Amino acid sequence: MFSSLLRLDPAPEGGFTAPASPDKGERVFGGQFLAQCLVAAHTTVDAERDVNSLHAYFLRPGDVDLPVLIVVERVRDGRSFSSRQAVAVQRGKELFRLLVSFQVPDETPEYVAAAMPDVPAPEHVTSTYDEFTLAQVEEDTWHGSDRPMDIRYVNPPSAPPGAPVTETQLMWMRINEALPDAPSVHRAGLAYLSDSTLVDHIPLPHGLRWQDANFGGTSLDHSMWFHAPARADEWLLFAQTVEATGGGRGLASGRLYTRSGALVATCLQEGLMRWTTPSTTPGT
Repeated sequence: MFSSLLRLDPAPEGGFTAPASPDKGERVFGGQFLAQCLVAAHTTVDAERDVNSLHAYFLRPGDVDLPVLIVVERVRDGRSFSSRQAVAVQRGKELFRLLVSFQVPDETPEYVAAAMPDVPAPEHVTSTYDEFTLAQVEEDTWHGSDRPMDIRYVNPPSAPPGAPVTETQLMWMRINEALPDAPSVHRAGLAYLSDSTLVDHIPLPHGLRWQDANFGGTSLDHSMWFHAPARADEWLLFAQTVEATGGGRGLASGRLYTRSGALVATCLQEGLMRWTTPSTTPGT
């Protein structure tokens, strides 16, 4: 299913037509925009150049029943780097904008400030993110279960409502199908996975959950830096931390590690924080 999301067709008006969303929630999953726009941008650069960073804004919710038009602008091609801008459109309105940088392979000494946390192997983690979500909403199903990913929650928050949770949230995750070897596909897979849970944690320090009925949130922007190659269809540990909240927003960071402990990507995402019942807003 994930591979089919990346099958882009030339659009009559220029650009590419990307498939509609596989899950039927209220809006298109942001990771889908990230993956599809990244692949579209990658088709316009030399094959030897690989993505090194991306910066994106979620501007409007997308319709899950409609395909997406992706228009790519060639911003610049230098000797070492290429810059592209990709825009996702439905019904003539811009939904998502991505600025992405591609680099010719290079080598420098390596250093990582934060080693991979010591966690059980994914085979020994039985709690899933789907189970955690369903328990919060007290439902039997939710649309995110249809996304082509497998997420196992190492340390789901168990504190009672109202009790702050500030520990790093740890999850094993992967695309749940065998993918072709093309590096661009796996980079898109990493981008897709990186949007799966990152912003969900911003209410935790306030003793709340993203799924709470009186809390409303959405992703505002997403940045990602790629450090090393990795397969998106093999287990990756996503270590996620809430950096700050305030001003109606929350910022979360995440690091993706391979099973061997290699840091392959770092992410930052900011999300909107709103409470539908003002009297329950933290601090009131």
